Amino acid sequence: MSTALSRLSINQETIKQWSLPELTEGCVKAGIGQVGLWRAPVQEYGVERAAQLVKDAGLTVTSLCRGGFLTAVDPAEQARALDDNRAAVDEAAALSTDTLVLVSGGLPAGEKDLYAARERIADALGELGPYAQGRGVRLAIEPLHPMFASDRCVVSTLSQALDLAERFPAEQVGVVVDAYHIWWDDQAPAQIARAGAGGRIHSFQLADWITPLPAGVLVGRGQLGDGCVDFRAMRRQVEATGFDGPIEVEIFNEDLWARDGAEVLAEVASRYLEHAC
Repeated sequence: MSTALSRLSINQETIKQWSLPELTEGCVKAGIGQVGLWRAPVQEYGVERAAQLVKDAGLTVTSLCRGGFLTAVDPAEQARALDDNRAAVDEAAALSTDTLVLVSGGLPAGEKDLYAARERIADALGELGPYAQGRGVRLAIEPLHPMFASDRCVVSTLSQALDLAERFPAEQVGVVVDAYHIWWDDQAPAQIARAGAGGRIHSFQLADWITPLPAGVLVGRGQLGDGCVDFRAMRRQVEATGFDGPIEVEIFNEDLWARDGAEVLAEVASRYLEHAC
């Protein structure tokens, strides 16, 4: 493996057109030793089977995405969400990754109180944190850009994510520093320092911000270098805290998904070296 690529992790959704066996084989051929996985394709392939596949390939699973969606008001819905998150923790442990990414959830239908929704997340973390720690898994709260606050994630900034995480031990709950979601926030550098000082940077992810956004904004992430995010500056900020973990490229982009997977992987590695190193 190239030393320059030793920290690069390829998130499974970046090359969604590949099956899990294709992803593992492609990463091995490209000299990339780390992958981030998603629950749905892993479940489809079989969790234990997937764990054996990546182990046999010599790959490290840097994260599993996603748990979360913890904002329900209805007690039965919240109980189902907690059960699903416990299952996600078990899957992460089976895959030998110590990081489960949480997308917290949006506002339930008819609700408008963001603060109450975040308190329900805190209540859920109080139950899930010890469960995860007991299985060697850390929960990583991912703040999403404010355009997703209504339907996907009421946690929009690193500050909000840390306000939740810091109620619990760092071994249980931390944050995701995702360049795509926080590049715009002038408080991000200070909050990255805050997260690092507390040992709470559990994942560092890259994708570029491109405009105009597509009609389906969820798949509007850009290839590294195609947008306006200063990856080197953010990497310097993250590494100034002492973080030396994996750097995961997670891009949802239909144009990339329509291309040859090996071509996309080679381009991601090249852009990573050009724009993030």
